[in-house]
Amino acid sequence: MGNIQRGNEEESVYIRKKLIEYNMEKLTDEVKTPLEKVSFVIKNEKSETVGGITGTMFWHHLHIDFLWVSDEVRGKGYGSELIEHIEFFAKENNCRLLLLDTFSFQAPDFYQKLGFDVVGVVEDHPKGHSQYFLQKRLN
Repeated sequence: MGNIQRGNEEESVYIRKKLIEYNMEKLTDEVKTPLEKVSFVIKNEKSETVGGITGTMFWHHLHIDFLWVSDEVRGKGYGSELIEHIEFFAKENNCRLLLLDTFSFQAPDFYQKLGFDVVGVVEDHPKGHSQYFLQKRLN
């Protein structure tokens, strides 16, 4: 057995590449779709970014990575609009579902109001809070 040691960035990239190769061997051509990053931003009258959403699309789903709205425009419906934009983009690109995770101190209720279902919860992570995993089926 080889010895285990801490890897560097180059080795991390190699591990990721090898797992992707393995995954692609196991999937049908119908499922395989290229990885694509997507984002939408909100600009104020000074052209400053005051909110946005980022995601990663692959295998006919879109994972919402980050959603942020600044305090100056929070509560004005921009978060919902950003979700609508990314959902429309996902549907246009034949995605079957949206996936995301959020924490109890963030917005699990917000996502549930927009049609997301909780599919898992990690209690007491980070300590004193919970991490929620949610999905929204698109078709």
